[in-house]
Amino acid sequence: MTNGSSQSPVLRVENLDLSYGDYEVLSGVSFEVQDGSCLVVMGGSGCGKSTLLKSLVGLLEPSGGEVFFGSSNLWASSQEDSEAILRGVGVLFQGGALWSAMNLLENVSLPLETYTELSDSEIARVAEYKLGLVGLSGYEEFYPSQLSGGMKKRAGLARAMALDPQILFFDEPSAGLDPLSSRRLDDLINELKESLGITFVVVSHELASIFEIADDSIFLDAKSKTLLQQGSPAWLLDNSEHDHVRSFLSRDSSS
Repeated sequence: MTNGSSQSPVLRVENLDLSYGDYEVLSGVSFEVQDGSCLVVMGGSGCGKSTLLKSLVGLLEPSGGEVFFGSSNLWASSQEDSEAILRGVGVLFQGGALWSAMNLLENVSLPLETYTELSDSEIARVAEYKLGLVGLSGYEEFYPSQLSGGMKKRAGLARAMALDPQILFFDEPSAGLDPLSSRRLDDLINELKESLGITFVVVSHELASIFEIADDSIFLDAKSKTLLQQGSPAWLLDNSEHDHVRSFLSRDSSS
């Protein structure tokens, strides 16, 4: 690992084992994520990127190991405490997962209605603010079917930010987007990280996005079913002792 920060990590994973029944997906995975940084989870197909993300957001219980948010152990906590921990987390899956029968204001308002005691007018103001942060002011009454793919991703991001999470998790945010929309989303991630101090954990295989947004990264390996290396993508490209890590990070330049 290449990070030498003296800060306490906002997320710490220790010796995590993940499986589906008897099928082992990952074993002995350990890494840290520093506050206000963007860590990208990368690797080839079938290496367990999305499976790891599911465990970090409370959807897949590990068969071994621990996940700490600050000093709180997610999977060793009571259900009530785990739910409280996860309220400090925002998640954006590939499709955006917007409710098609709700307009954007209603979609973003839903977490606020569910988990806060704000009045309707306060909820509306917060939802409008979140939509403004992602460049969707004026689209409050639009429905998901009326939006482009990039706009849906930004709307999903606004909803993921509704409860002011400390960490935002993204699963392939650029999937299905044209290069321009993908670049705009990358710029938005960097802007939110810098302006609001949000920590990001992003699953991605898109090289342009990886190099644009990642302060740090981990490389998962399907063959060994573990984490091979952690470090910034640029550092790994120049210094990794693993040939397939360097090949993964340079594949476009040889195409």
